[in-house]
Amino acid sequence: MVYYVYFIKTVKGFLNKSYVGYTNNFNKRLDNHNRNKGAKSTKGYKWELVYKKRFFSKNKALSFEYELKKDRKERSKLLNEFKKKKISIATILPYKENYSLEKASAASLWVSEFFKNSKFKKNNFIYGNTKSKNFLTKNYININLKSLKSKFKSTTNEYSDNLIKEINNKKFDLIEVHNRPLILFNLLKKIENRFIFYFHNDPLSMKGSKTIDERLYLLKNVDKIVFVSEWVRNRFFLNMDIKLAAKTEIIYPSVNIDEATKKYKYITFVGRLNHSKGYDIFKNAIQKILNEYPKWKALSIGDEDRRSIYINHKQHKELGFLNHKETLKILNQTEIAAVPSRWEEPFGRTALEASSRGCATIISNKGGLTETTNHAIILKKLDHINLYKEIKKLIVNNKKRKLIQKISRKEVKHIVSINTKLIDQIREGIYPSYNINILNNKIKIINLYNRGQKLNHRLFNISLGKKFTNGFTRNGHDVLEISDRDFIKTNKTFNLLQNSKINFQNYLVETCKNYNPDLLFFGHTRNIELNTINELKAFNKNLIISQWNEDPVMPSLNYSKQNISNISLYSNSVDHNFITTDPSVIKNKINSDNFHFFFVPVDKNIERFNVFKMNPKKDLFYAMSHGVNRATLKKGTEDNRVEFLDKLVKKISNIKYDFYGFSNKQPIWGNNFNNALINSKMALNLSRGKPTKYYSSNRIASVIGNGLLTFIDEKVEMSHFFNNNEIIFYSNINDLSDKIKFYSANDNLRKKIAENGKKKYFKLFNETKVAKYIIDTSLGKKSLLV
Repeated sequence: MVYYVYFIKTVKGFLNKSYVGYTNNFNKRLDNHNRNKGAKSTKGYKWELVYKKRFFSKNKALSFEYELKKDRKERSKLLNEFKKKKISIATILPYKENYSLEKASAASLWVSEFFKNSKFKKNNFIYGNTKSKNFLTKNYININLKSLKSKFKSTTNEYSDNLIKEINNKKFDLIEVHNRPLILFNLLKKIENRFIFYFHNDPLSMKGSKTIDERLYLLKNVDKIVFVSEWVRNRFFLNMDIKLAAKTEIIYPSVNIDEATKKYKYITFVGRLNHSKGYDIFKNAIQKILNEYPKWKALSIGDEDRRSIYINHKQHKELGFLNHKETLKILNQTEIAAVPSRWEEPFGRTALEASSRGCATIISNKGGLTETTNHAIILKKLDHINLYKEIKKLIVNNKKRKLIQKISRKEVKHIVSINTKLIDQIREGIYPSYNINILNNKIKIINLYNRGQKLNHRLFNISLGKKFTNGFTRNGHDVLEISDRDFIKTNKTFNLLQNSKINFQNYLVETCKNYNPDLLFFGHTRNIELNTINELKAFNKNLIISQWNEDPVMPSLNYSKQNISNISLYSNSVDHNFITTDPSVIKNKINSDNFHFFFVPVDKNIERFNVFKMNPKKDLFYAMSHGVNRATLKKGTEDNRVEFLDKLVKKISNIKYDFYGFSNKQPIWGNNFNNALINSKMALNLSRGKPTKYYSSNRIASVIGNGLLTFIDEKVEMSHFFNNNEIIFYSNINDLSDKIKFYSANDNLRKKIAENGKKKYFKLFNETKVAKYIIDTSLGKKSLLV
């Protein structure tokens, strides 16, 4: 379970007080303090969080709480840091973007609506150039420009220079640039800061993002790119690797929910009154409709500088350009809205607003229009005939029209309050003094392990690192893989391994800065310096680090001493340690407070054979590795398994054995391993050292997961997970030899138990379940493996 020690202070307007406490549910505790249900000394005030620290040990949390309560100097330091770390944000609009109540355009509406609901609005300043003084929100700063009408001076450069002066004076924590890559490029040259860039339009139509090189430069130099639709993001990554999208998010333009009002027989068009917006299509369709249905009226809201399309009909009224509030009021009264755009709409705000106000909405399928609502009627062919037909259907079928209106208003797809929280989470994730960057319960993971490139990937079928990646991604998380050993070998210079290790530290730190993971998960390495771990935690205080190890740690085995040493190197520096042995086994060897057992997972794409349905020629399979890096027999080196196997062979000599890494028979790997394995009916799961609670080599997944009847020593205590109808447990070598003879002679029973074993293994310990358990445990959530 996760525990928090927290430090809170009274909000502005109350007597200056602070309080230190301990809890396992911080959000609930803070809520109680603010509802006068907390400690006596906290009642009657409103509180805000200054600092909290996460623990996975209750005793450690209580100890830290006691120390913090005594340490006035440390609390004073934390208060000073808190005052500095309230995120201040500069929002930069294009200088042609109108930020007034009278003529606000799409990007201005996007910024203003999310600003009003943001937790950071007190420290968020919006910059632009607007003639009107009737601004959409507070905190708007107008940048005066002298070169707007000049043919000889660059307005972009003048705007950028003025912004740089403003930003340097105010020292913002985060800069958000909207829809102008060239402005961003100018700021990047002069300002060291964290940047978010927002695309409201097609990137391929904008100066600064037309070419692949320009878009790669954007990705490299900003902390996050936000798009207003999936369509806009797809345009950005055209002819690029979509895996680069990990640094991007989609935040849709959104609306506030409004109460329904009386509907009138209005058919409404909102937008530019031009060919691109399909106004000519609307004109030809609506004139025919109005002639047939004299009780209906048509409304056009919008304007156009170079006007060529006019609707002349007594039932049509042109309202001109209306401000946003007035437009929404008309849509609330409208029965049917039409958005027949020819233009590849980056999003299509009118469709969202019409649908949210209970209009039966008809749209084209251009650009991001289909992302605005789930309940629009999409024109199969974009012409006035089809638009006429769809409008007529809605007029004639009153029941259908009312149903669409009702469900459209009820199921609004993009809501301001919800998407504001997502934007604030993005901001918090970029600025590392805030909480973990988890969007929609999906996290970013760096999975660091030996991918075996230098071994020509012969470990693919036994690689736990690969299975973890598969499990993480199948749970919906984003994963970046790093192979430390391959990096160090590949980047070795003049045979100086030490230089390559130093380079690896820098590579890991810079990768974490760029990728900003929520979880660093590594296994079987000594290549990460402890100073590197400290640097990663300093940069991102919310980073969770967990390590895993699959090697034996039982005290009876000399080989375990080195394994325990490897684990101990990081065990106190990481948040969690995962091992394939019950942690009680090492409690006297290492501080095991943050140790967890995990079972070697099976993977549907790796353990993909059903030997119980096949006709193998051999009886019993067993394979020893002699070390995955060596991969060949070690002369003169034997362990207790060799002696055990020798005795077993002598006891039942008539059995067809297929043993590897034993009796001068070399170990096998990769596809050769699979081919040998599926040629045997049964397998022996025999690990080095004395049988120890839960420990098994990773071959257990290969043999049970591929449908071989498997024999395991009962002292390993696998009976906690499997029964006698799924795995065969033996008590000693005599018991084992008897059971091998029995099942080799009873084929049907052998197949049934093998099939049961595979089903049970995949039910309990498949790659997605084990990965979820690891993530939940790492994040401090209550999680059980079984």
